[in-house]
Amino acid sequence: MIRRRLSSLLSSSLSRPALLSRPPPPPPLRCLLPARLFHLLPGSALTGRGQCGSSGGGGGGVRAYSLLSLNDLRDKQPKKQKKRKGRGIGSGLGKTAGRGHKGQKARGTMKFGFEGGQTPLRRRVPKRGFKNPFSLTFQPVGLGKIAALINAGKIDSSELITMKTLKDVGAIGKQIKDGVRLMGRGSEQIQWPIHLEVSRVTVRAKEAVEAAGGSVRRVYYNKLGLQALVKPEWFEKKGRLLPKPARPPPKQMDKVDSIGRLPAPTKPIPFLTEEKEAVATPS
Repeated sequence: MIRRRLSSLLSSSLSRPALLSRPPPPPPLRCLLPARLFHLLPGSALTGRGQCGSSGGGGGGVRAYSLLSLNDLRDKQPKKQKKRKGRGIGSGLGKTAGRGHKGQKARGTMKFGFEGGQTPLRRRVPKRGFKNPFSLTFQPVGLGKIAALINAGKIDSSELITMKTLKDVGAIGKQIKDGVRLMGRGSEQIQWPIHLEVSRVTVRAKEAVEAAGGSVRRVYYNKLGLQALVKPEWFEKKGRLLPKPARPPPKQMDKVDSIGRLPAPTKPIPFLTEEKEAVATPS
């Protein structure tokens, strides 16, 4: 009996040599790293089902941590710590706080552009010309363009043509700085009476409009009033009221006929007799 059992054991061991020489499986990679380094592992290393500390599915192993735990949450720490100056000699920046001993740079700050007492660069560079703070920029528009828009049906010639009307139909650009200047280009195309309100008007354009039975009035709007005239929806969107019309400055009193009206008017104001005499010579 003993010989038969030994021979059966030897034959079984010789028939399965791979099982005797196969090494035990290595532990999962997630069992060799702490929980705070789990985010560095690829997705395939986190899908193992075996428990840490055991080759099979038996108990007694270490439980695997999840990818996110409440005790792992921390505030974002800066990579470079701020220098703490004047906190003792052991810090390396104590006493004089890295400023050295005495001197101008150790005592305080200097104004921007200071070059040690020599003539600064802003005074060494030569200056040419100047910028006039009282200059005005008007956007030109010709009578020929207005006549073409009237013929196309975009402008109603029976109503008052204001700067808002010209802006809505695309006769002028979006950037209106100080107003619109009416030019005489294409004045021969005006064959019917029209009424306009602009900031400035040339002599040729005024004569052409009046010869056709119309009128041109020079009105004054400041920057806020011009914005309220052209874009009244902006004030409504912001929940604001339209500003009151501003009076022109003394230097522009002789270059305008009246104060601009808000909101955009639809009917012209007839010129009085004294007003016609005052604006006989337009700018």
